[in-house]
Amino acid sequence: MRLLALDVGNTRLKWALFVGGIIRDHGALILEEISTLNETHWKSLSAPDRVIGSNVAGEAVRHRVEDQLARWGVDPEWIVAHPAECGVVNGYDRPALLGPDRWAALIAARYRVPDGPCLVITVGTAVTIDALDDRGTFVGGLIVPGFGLMLDALEAGTAGLRVPSGDFQTFPTNTSNALMSGGVHALAGAAERMARLLAERNGRTPRVLLAGGAAPKLAPHLRFAYTMVDNLVLEGLARIAEARAQVALPLRAVAGGD
Repeated sequence: MRLLALDVGNTRLKWALFVGGIIRDHGALILEEISTLNETHWKSLSAPDRVIGSNVAGEAVRHRVEDQLARWGVDPEWIVAHPAECGVVNGYDRPALLGPDRWAALIAARYRVPDGPCLVITVGTAVTIDALDDRGTFVGGLIVPGFGLMLDALEAGTAGLRVPSGDFQTFPTNTSNALMSGGVHALAGAAERMARLLAERNGRTPRVLLAGGAAPKLAPHLRFAYTMVDNLVLEGLARIAEARAQVALPLRAVAGGD
């Protein structure tokens, strides 16, 4: 089966073509360029048998993606979080309100770490820090502004802070570096605190998976071991598609025999 997986985020669309469960092609582009997909990224892409996606960018963006998919005549399946799926139990107060990208990332994380606690840190426009216990239950997580949102908020709410982007310093001595270093400390501190809390809850150190387009900016400042993962949401989407196909196949066989 040729499966096209789509991760539509707040800033970018990431996609991957899975053939037999293995990524054969992939790419990413900013949302403003979605209307060029068939002329660029997908120009020579063979028709997929199935399309599955996660979308957190809203209905208008979804429709633009679907316009590009129309060439293949395959209706996309946009996921929502379930109470339980693929070995993960959703501990959100209202499970369906958990972001579909977070749900897919948690499912991919459970596949990678099937027998212990895991912390999933995704660094993008927003930063999510989600905790899976050793039984595969999503016990909760944080949503924190990403680097850009932090700087935008400070510039919008404070006079005189419109300065060039800075660098990280342990003890910043100018405003640009103070802003960047403050963001790094805020995100690294939140991640380290959640890792400690999850370790206390489970009595063992969790594995940490680090993902997202801005993950390389945070990675050097984390004081614990982690594994960088390029396409965690896309991996999770592929796992969901595979699991749902296995459930559907016996049903189709029964229907065909009636």
